[in-house]
Amino acid sequence: MSTDHQQTVPHLTPELWDRAGRLLIRKALAEFAHERLLHPAEETAGHYVVTSDDGRSAYRFTATRGALDHWRIDPDSITRERDGSPLPLDALDFFLELRSSLGLTEEVLPVYLEEISSTLASTAYKLEHRRLTAAQLAEADFQTVEAGMTEGHPCFVANNGRLGFGSHEYLDYAPEAASPVRLVWLAARRDRATFTSSHDLDHRTLITEELGPDLLRRFRDRLTALGLDPEDYLLMPVHPWQWRHKISVTFAAELAHRRLVHLGEGDDTYQAQQSIRTFFNTSDPGKHYVKTALSVLNMGFVRGLSAAYMKATPAINDWLARLIADDELLRATGVRVIRERAAIGYENREYAAAADKSSPYPKMLAALWRESPVPALAPGRRLVTMASLLHTDQQGHSLAAALIRSSGLEPAQWLRHYLRAYLTPLLHSFYAYDLVYMPHGENIILVLRDGVPESAILKDIAEEIAVLDPTAVLPPEVERIRADVPDEMKLLSLFTDVFDCFFRFLGATLDAEGTLPEDAFWAGVAECVRDYQESAPQFAAKFEQYDLFAAEFARSCLNRLQLRDNTQMVDLQDPASAIQISGTLHNPLAVHARTREPSAT
Repeated sequence: MSTDHQQTVPHLTPELWDRAGRLLIRKALAEFAHERLLHPAEETAGHYVVTSDDGRSAYRFTATRGALDHWRIDPDSITRERDGSPLPLDALDFFLELRSSLGLTEEVLPVYLEEISSTLASTAYKLEHRRLTAAQLAEADFQTVEAGMTEGHPCFVANNGRLGFGSHEYLDYAPEAASPVRLVWLAARRDRATFTSSHDLDHRTLITEELGPDLLRRFRDRLTALGLDPEDYLLMPVHPWQWRHKISVTFAAELAHRRLVHLGEGDDTYQAQQSIRTFFNTSDPGKHYVKTALSVLNMGFVRGLSAAYMKATPAINDWLARLIADDELLRATGVRVIRERAAIGYENREYAAAADKSSPYPKMLAALWRESPVPALAPGRRLVTMASLLHTDQQGHSLAAALIRSSGLEPAQWLRHYLRAYLTPLLHSFYAYDLVYMPHGENIILVLRDGVPESAILKDIAEEIAVLDPTAVLPPEVERIRADVPDEMKLLSLFTDVFDCFFRFLGATLDAEGTLPEDAFWAGVAECVRDYQESAPQFAAKFEQYDLFAAEFARSCLNRLQLRDNTQMVDLQDPASAIQISGTLHNPLAVHARTREPSAT
């Protein structure tokens, strides 16, 4: 760990901070206008103004508007005036001046400002250190691309809060820092810990494979030296931050009574992923990812893991893997899941008795092991996070456009391959099984061959999928994923999560690069949908009931959730109850709807 305090903040310079603030204000104006929290007035063609709550400040900028009411704002065009006099841009002042328009309460606003400050600091770091061009990243290895991302979630403005990390810990654990991390290992008494796994795995096999016989022996010797029987304990990994800040303090009684025993660090090194609490094994990429509880506040949640919730995780993953393997169309797309094969959680009975299910206290000590995609990778293929398709470098060049150029394919042809790999499995899952995912960029890994998407890998399954059919027959251990969603809201799983929260940005990015016009992008999406529908005529009634070519759909607003409650923005047990709707969006697929033939008389 770093010890020189000055060296933790060299990126916090006036120049980098001003640039980071300008980029964040650009995003805030664009996304808050998209969500109709702000209402820019057009002064002249392409020139807009947003006025502060008190009417004294004005933010002016140039913008073009694209499909799905996407605001493409030139960050260098943004100016600020107060009482007619020019002022420099200041991101924190921006939120203070517009707090009423944004619905920021006195309770939420200070925490939100801290999240914005952290997000700005992260952007400044990336402006200083992330200098690979889009063309270089298009040829880079899996983990270089993972660490090279600069934006985070495309919709959320405060998307890199990570409240709880100090400046040293940012450098140690932030994904963009890409520092090597060794996990802390604890022994947890079996009567307080619950381990569940796939049918083809048990705790001893998993731990032996993950630790190796020598380290496992050292850990068992540590228990024996304390007069404890190793067979009374299960071994579990912990994030180093979580050990220092939570477990060693909040769980002090458990340690004192030897219900938990600190064993030390593991031998393998890991790299934090974009999801921040998940680690990729860089010592042996064929070993499992490890996902750990991490009690930092980040983008609307304290990122713990519920010990109780983890119990069903392997069973849910096995169920989905079997469903995909048994479905001919899904198999044909090449889609697969990397299963969360095992999970472990520790129950602190006192906190469990004192706190309700939404509290962070029962979610402080749990972990899971997820398959690595590396061992199954065929020769000549490589992996990238799908989030990379939205990445632009410091010169504004798109990584997606760079991949298209490297592939040698025409952009529309490349898009066809990508949509078959990514969108077709989502369509079939919805129409055949009422099954939906949270398929944003960080949750999908693309398999590339010569720069062309060949297939998609789904991850982060157990917390992110839902079956929307109340009559579906599910195994008892999988029942948790059934969600009660009003019929008219079901298609938002595609309209919002795929169209509005990913394709809106990808289409605009390719258009801005001059790679593929936005209309042609959406024509490609429409073609993919039609191709799927023609391949599955048995679902014709459902295609009509849940019409992807409808003229409009509800505008679901993500930032409104975080602005309303930035510590628990969604009840994960009932996510539909939190949906924030503001009017509708014109569906860019509507112009591609086929006209029905008039019925014969």
